[in-house]
Amino acid sequence: MSPQPHPEPQPESSSPSTTTDTTTGDIGLSIVVPAYNEEHRLRPTLDAIRAHLDAEPERWGAWELIVVDDGSTDDTARVAREAAAEEPRIHVITSPRNRGKGHAVRSGVLASYGRRVLLTDADLATPIEELDHLDKLLAADDVCAAIGSRAHPDSQIDVHQWRGREWLGRAGNRLIRLAAVPGIHDTQCGFKLFDGERARTAFAASQLDGWAIDVEILRHFQRAGWPVVEAPVNWSHRSGSKVRPLDYGRVLGELVRLRVRTARTNHTARTPGPAPIPTQAVGAQKPVPRATARRTHLLVALLFCVASFVLYQNLWQDLDRGYLADAGQDQNQWEWFFAVTADNVTNLRNPLFTTLQGYPDGVNLMANTVMLGVSVPLAPVTLLLGPTVTWALVLTFGLAATAFAWYWLLARRLVAHRGAAVLGAAVAAFAPPMISHGNAHPNFLVLFMIPVILDRALRLCEGRAVVRDGVLLGLFATYQIFLGEEPLLLAAMGMLLFAVCYALLDRDAARRCWRPLLQGLGWALAVCLPLVAFPLGWQFFGPQSYSDVMHGSNTFNSPRAFVEFAGRSLFGTDAAADPLAMNRTEQNAFYGWPLLALALVVVVQLWRHTLVRALALTAAGAALLSLGKEVYVPFTDLSFPGPWALLGKAPLFEAVIESRTALICAPLFGMLVALAVDRLSDGPARSFRTAGLVAVAAALLPIVPTPYPVRERAEVPAFVTDGLYRTYLGPGESLVIVPLPNPGSADALYWQSSTELDFPIAGGYFNGPWGPDDVGIYGIAPTHTAALLDDVRGSGRVPDIGPAEQEQARVDLASWQAGVVVLPPQYNEEALQTAVERLLGRPGQWVGGVLVWDLDPPGAPGP
Repeated sequence: MSPQPHPEPQPESSSPSTTTDTTTGDIGLSIVVPAYNEEHRLRPTLDAIRAHLDAEPERWGAWELIVVDDGSTDDTARVAREAAAEEPRIHVITSPRNRGKGHAVRSGVLASYGRRVLLTDADLATPIEELDHLDKLLAADDVCAAIGSRAHPDSQIDVHQWRGREWLGRAGNRLIRLAAVPGIHDTQCGFKLFDGERARTAFAASQLDGWAIDVEILRHFQRAGWPVVEAPVNWSHRSGSKVRPLDYGRVLGELVRLRVRTARTNHTARTPGPAPIPTQAVGAQKPVPRATARRTHLLVALLFCVASFVLYQNLWQDLDRGYLADAGQDQNQWEWFFAVTADNVTNLRNPLFTTLQGYPDGVNLMANTVMLGVSVPLAPVTLLLGPTVTWALVLTFGLAATAFAWYWLLARRLVAHRGAAVLGAAVAAFAPPMISHGNAHPNFLVLFMIPVILDRALRLCEGRAVVRDGVLLGLFATYQIFLGEEPLLLAAMGMLLFAVCYALLDRDAARRCWRPLLQGLGWALAVCLPLVAFPLGWQFFGPQSYSDVMHGSNTFNSPRAFVEFAGRSLFGTDAAADPLAMNRTEQNAFYGWPLLALALVVVVQLWRHTLVRALALTAAGAALLSLGKEVYVPFTDLSFPGPWALLGKAPLFEAVIESRTALICAPLFGMLVALAVDRLSDGPARSFRTAGLVAVAAALLPIVPTPYPVRERAEVPAFVTDGLYRTYLGPGESLVIVPLPNPGSADALYWQSSTELDFPIAGGYFNGPWGPDDVGIYGIAPTHTAALLDDVRGSGRVPDIGPAEQEQARVDLASWQAGVVVLPPQYNEEALQTAVERLLGRPGQWVGGVLVWDLDPPGAPGP
């Protein structure tokens, strides 16, 4: 989505109130006055408008007056700034050079926020008092624009133009009626009152910069089915007109441009043209009452909650024993995260560190994704109902909240049709890679702050309230850091890619945006950095911090992964997806060829629009990055260097799994789908709409997600649930479970989180440092004894164990400050029992459903 900024430079006013938060609900009327070399006539015009509106403040409510200086060479800008200094409701937009009336009016309308928008010339040839009559006409239910018409039989012309100009005007209007806007007798009278939403929609889609902009906008209204009425006015010719004889020829040339456009492009009022998209929803049919909008939002939120609940229905059916089948050990880990956070909060301990895992070194929780942004607020739920309930709530309602946030953004900034916004949001939130992470990674599922951050960044580009928007952006980014840092980094990558692409495609928009955007980002950093300085310092420099993460070698996407279906997609199978992904929680592409084909068709059809091109280029860039350091051509031995070879070495990026950059494509595809459906919903023929919507449905049906499967988790042994371990553990001692908990076997975390978290364990499933360079690994640093026990469990064979292995076991147990060794029932249990007996030199005892070796004294194996 593109921003809706003021033209360069940004609005100027000496009053701080020009940065006041204004929305379409706050501003009743916006008046746009284009001005070119009007230093003598502008001030009386502004004073007259201001006096008229202030005479009846109850009628007009809050208003704003936007003066657009179209590159004047005299003191027009100074006059406008002086007026703005006296009246904070006056805003000034200046252009570095003369671009034409069309460009000036478009800039002013797109910068407006009023429910109604009045366009009037700087000479006020039509007195401002005529606004009263136009306002009454616009109040009718079926009227979307009321325009002054000198050709109306009831109009009064007090001062005529010279006869030749009047003849040219009448002839031109006849030609305009024939070529563009049948039924409208006077398009060029500079006094027009529009419905604000429709005006911003029409001007966002406009392309003409000259005098024919009025024709283009009225043609847009006609083809969109928005009624326009002509109103009689009092009108007086003013000397000093900027319309010259040659301009009539230019108008004719612009009319030719209107005629050669396809009917399809002319008809749409929703697909953005080269002008920036307005802040309000593009293509809104009419202002929606707030009560109706609230009901719609509530229904959409309920819809997404139901859809999310259906996906997780199997988990909800058995929270006591249910375990997401494809979660690996991550469900155990996340439930532990929620439990340990609640425990730390309750006992007023440092929420950034714990020694319950990886004893005695502990775990840097900030360097692990504990999602303090949800785990802290939900601590009461965790304490009362258990961490599994918190886990299910975060997944279910986090996914629904993310979908609703995308819907809110699309409906606010991209499309008017609510169904299009819902469908686009569903693609963004329920896309196959998102569903894959929904197995086990709530930090990549709970992304409701990303659309909010994106919206605030676009507000910065508008330049209306840079300080406020920058401060809010800093607060939003801070909260997102406590939800997930890597998603924020990926979102920033996506926004940067889009900004670069859009800037290259529309240099004028870039020039208008860069200054307020950078200023706002400066404020955001000034707010965010002090708030996150200590947590991030703890993460990167605190105990058990690390510099990088060893993810393995298969961390990139194959190009085939984009066209295949994910295992949880309606048309997908695990057999097809598993060979192309790291695991079932990292199926980071798998959008399927039908969705890619649909996106390609949308891009080709709407390629003329800057927004669509920027979305397409951003998606292509993100997909290319996800292919890794070396891009392999499918079904061949050929490869070529990928851009990740350079980016992956940069700080922060070195810990990112590159295949995850394909997640950036999910909201981009959602936006393209929303644009397609929004366009189809306003198609000229029912058969065309039906065929198009059927094609969209056919492309999305294969990737509809199916409910997550659930397996039954192992019971916690009575040795833990009955508190029997307390007999064997002294102060400062840990419980050693065989084999040591690790990323492949972490049921011990459930032993802790489902009880009282009052015993530490050696080993565990977390990210911690290893080696002289403190490289991040999963679990504790490798030890001889832990590796030996892992090999026995995996192979079922017991190696030769002699004095050297026994001595090493003593050293390792001492380093873990072990108080008791526990062997629960499991795969290859007999081999593990034999190995432990040989290492410790004695048999274990069955206590509470597990084999127990009491170490007395602690750390010294033997009887």
